[in-house]
Amino acid sequence: MTQALRIAVAGASGRMGQMLLEAVAAADDLALAGALDIASAAGIGHDCLAFLGRTSGVAVRADARAALRPAQVLIDFTRPEGTLAHLDACRELGVKAVIGTTGFSDAQKARIAEHAQHMAIVMAPNMSVGVNVVLRLLDVAARALSRGYDIEVIEAHHRHKVDAPSGTALQMGETVARALGRELAECAVYARKGATGEREPSAIGFSSIRGGDIVGDHTVLFAGTGERIEITHKASSRAGYAQGSLHAARFLAGRASGLFNMQDVLGLA
Repeated sequence: MTQALRIAVAGASGRMGQMLLEAVAAADDLALAGALDIASAAGIGHDCLAFLGRTSGVAVRADARAALRPAQVLIDFTRPEGTLAHLDACRELGVKAVIGTTGFSDAQKARIAEHAQHMAIVMAPNMSVGVNVVLRLLDVAARALSRGYDIEVIEAHHRHKVDAPSGTALQMGETVARALGRELAECAVYARKGATGEREPSAIGFSSIRGGDIVGDHTVLFAGTGERIEITHKASSRAGYAQGSLHAARFLAGRASGLFNMQDVLGLA
């Protein structure tokens, strides 16, 4: 029998962390090996599956190195600073990483790329299989609608999300811009107020909505003369993100180093 892949989960007391813990525990080919969180988190010192009324034998720990030592792969959906600290420990211990954290600066992304020269990493702003299929569809649509269509990206998330636009919205914008031969940094418009003048034809606009418990809605609008095309993905729960993360962890099992994304994991690259 093939030995189960040993997984550690960061942010174990949070909503996404708990979804990941539940998904790993339910997978026949994976085993919970570590759970970590900040020292002030409610779950510290408790069994990581206590929220399900179950026991796993794995306690949530604030010491990242101690939590990671038994693991082969870390799945991390936390904050940029925390993720980077965890990557330092992963590199030291020979642990691979799946990163779903968003909001990294260019300098932080460069640090991740440097780590990937020594360890295997999958990093994607959205681990959902559906979202990554949508990215492929956007590439096709942008190439076909390259003239006469204005492009807007609209995203909505829960009130607790701390970055905007979402990482997924930015990735969608980057996909469209690349297909059109543009640089997103040069054509993105993130805010409109007052007398803005006519819309610049090459612009890619972004709108962000924050409220309630919206898990994640993303729409790319191609607005032409006499018609509109909308490509939309709506997440009704975080389960899709969790399952995509498990796919990514399995993908890393046979890789020693390199920086990959979900297009690589799903064979869409």
